[in-house]
Amino acid sequence: MTLYTIGLDIGTTSTKAVVFQYDGNVVSEYEVGYELDQTHPGFAEQDANEIYEAATSAIRNAIQQEDVPEESISAVGMSAAMHSLICVDDKGRALSPSITWADRRSVEEAKQLQKEERDIYLRTGTPLHPMSPFAKLLWMKQNDYEPYHQASKFVSIKEYLIYRWFGEFVVDYSVAASSGFYDIHKQEWDEHALELAGITTTQLSHIVPETYQLKGLSDEAAEKMGLLSTTPFIAGGSDGPLANLGIGAIEPGETAITIGTSGAIRQFTAKPSVDDRQEVFCYSFSEDLWITGGPTNNGGIVLNWLKDLFSNEGYVLSFDQLNHLAAEAPAGSDGLLFLPHLNGERAPFWDANAKANYIGLRSTHEKKHMIRAGMEGVIYSIYHIAHVLERLGNHHETLYASGGFARSPLWLQMLSDVFGKPVHVPKSHQSSAWGAAWTALYSIGEVDSLESIKSSIPMQTSVQPDMSQHEIYQQMFAVYQTIYPALKEHIHQLQKIK
Repeated sequence: MTLYTIGLDIGTTSTKAVVFQYDGNVVSEYEVGYELDQTHPGFAEQDANEIYEAATSAIRNAIQQEDVPEESISAVGMSAAMHSLICVDDKGRALSPSITWADRRSVEEAKQLQKEERDIYLRTGTPLHPMSPFAKLLWMKQNDYEPYHQASKFVSIKEYLIYRWFGEFVVDYSVAASSGFYDIHKQEWDEHALELAGITTTQLSHIVPETYQLKGLSDEAAEKMGLLSTTPFIAGGSDGPLANLGIGAIEPGETAITIGTSGAIRQFTAKPSVDDRQEVFCYSFSEDLWITGGPTNNGGIVLNWLKDLFSNEGYVLSFDQLNHLAAEAPAGSDGLLFLPHLNGERAPFWDANAKANYIGLRSTHEKKHMIRAGMEGVIYSIYHIAHVLERLGNHHETLYASGGFARSPLWLQMLSDVFGKPVHVPKSHQSSAWGAAWTALYSIGEVDSLESIKSSIPMQTSVQPDMSQHEIYQQMFAVYQTIYPALKEHIHQLQKIK
């Protein structure tokens, strides 16, 4: 009997279940979306039960699509977006929505931490920013948030699902490390951060390695998923390091770049790598492997904004049309730059109040220039973070691309040209899911090591840089990186005008 493994990727806007052969080829995949409630200013939260149903449904439908026998699923590996926070009672029932990384209610608390508790970053590797569950807990405490006072535990969305399926409160290294109250050097909860947040270790999950096996799937969940109750689930990690693993960016000089709704650039390191300037993150992945890098709030969301901006009731631009228009403009968009901070920015500025800007706009610029400049701006923001990583001693020899942007040949070429480096693209865009699935295979003894995944990543294409375009982009980037510091004070003044 042929055996398969499932990678379950619990994201901000959807959950995907991907059935893989052991060689990395995708058998089937199924995605279930859900809403991000941003009804109130600064809020970005979700119904935890809706995500539970989505994850259950995604697994069931992925299996049913290709009539995969339940007994042929050897294990399920789990990946999840970082920085979510849910207040739960002693029976694991949600008392609050799942508050996501995009929630901005704790802006003032994050500012307070940046002024008074900067050393916490040096221990935890998590920037002091509203995305952090640590900052969210401070907001709850200081604003007398009722679920905070009622909670027995504070968990991420992955921990919530695990408890509902297996009755265990456990958290893997990388999800724990992205909380902002986990010491990445000692691999334990940070007592000082917990004291500030007003909670204790008894209100947090037990920390487990990425290979930890969850057994005893509830009969109800097994029936809904179409799995045997004996199928092991593997703790896995957060979506960032698992995307690096699933794309093959494991060795020094190998850099993973993911752009979906948001984006990130990441590298594995053999020891914690924190930054005195606090411009990037560093999270644990395993007992002897860390992930360092930086996220941007503004990835594919920029393209969505441009699509809405240039469409109207009678004519809606497709993403293919956006790419076609952008391709008509030259590299550098005839001197037009776009600072892509539509939703504030994380790395390297960590400024929730940052704003987007077009710089250099002239009457001769057309729609095509504005679209291309928007796409280039997203790549410049990633390139800016890459420079910070180089300052910390990391280098970028080979780029591996994943996420929705990897479906755009133009965007991939921009990436290669800006960096002046080759870009490799896997056949499957589900790198986090494959990283989770491979971790599951390693946990159950089907593969020898995590690193051996490299021979099991089917590649789709490689893109080579055009060095003449690279020279243009170098000139544009030299200007780009000076814009935010020059405009910061003015942007913050605008923030105060209601």
